[in-house]
Amino acid sequence: MYLNPRIIALYDEYTHAPLSRRLFLQKLARLAGGAAAAAALLPLLENAYADQVSRDDARLETGYVEYGGMRCYVARPKNTAGKLPAVVVIHENRGLNAHIEDVARRAALTGFAAVAPDLLSPHGGTPKDEDAARGLIGKLDRGQTIANLLALVNDLGARPDAGKVGCIGFCWGGGMANQLAAHSDQLAAASPFYGEVPDALDVPRIRARLLLHYAERDPRINTGVPAYEGALKAAGVQHAIHIYPGTDHAFHNDTAGARYNKEAAELAWSRTMAFLKDALR
Repeated sequence: MYLNPRIIALYDEYTHAPLSRRLFLQKLARLAGGAAAAAALLPLLENAYADQVSRDDARLETGYVEYGGMRCYVARPKNTAGKLPAVVVIHENRGLNAHIEDVARRAALTGFAAVAPDLLSPHGGTPKDEDAARGLIGKLDRGQTIANLLALVNDLGARPDAGKVGCIGFCWGGGMANQLAAHSDQLAAASPFYGEVPDALDVPRIRARLLLHYAERDPRINTGVPAYEGALKAAGVQHAIHIYPGTDHAFHNDTAGARYNKEAAELAWSRTMAFLKDALR
């Protein structure tokens, strides 16, 4: 179903500014033509969770482990011998929720040891209420969050059964994936999805290979991409950038209502899995 781009932009503002829910609903009603029309649109905008990979999939071993001082959801192929490449799955500004755990299971089925940290662990973990989670994300200390991710990568790298370590991240987590790449000497690869770019002065420190995904209609993020690309080229960082036509921020998230784009999401995911298999072998 087609939605007015102004409505999608408003929802993006609500999920990232954030607007209060009351103000968001008021603005949505004005755009939609009334409160009733706004109420009808909400199911098309808001998240509805449906796992692609069952939590009890017999092909996987899953559970919760502490790495880097954080509670982490882990998933890996069952009955595997030898070292497995590890992939850190960094959540959006909603915290470690059912969707991100499902993404970790998808990565595990591809042959990785997937580790999805709850970066809200310093605040007692991710709450069920998404508005509350977004509020807590805003209270995180960025430097400490990066330090926690570095500790996680170090912990994974020290495991006798771990191979090389890479990461993927989405939205806020995409920004954190860029930060991790700019601060970790052990990270071999990173694939941020529509993530905020790092400071240009940090780009020469990147040692990881990068695969960067962006939505065509995402001005809040895309404003920084040309300078980021220029800095990556100047620093000689191995990278590739894909911009997906006709897509909005969060296009990979199959719980993101009208912003989800199945074709682009599947293409970006297949590219990412192939990239990580090559970079982490």
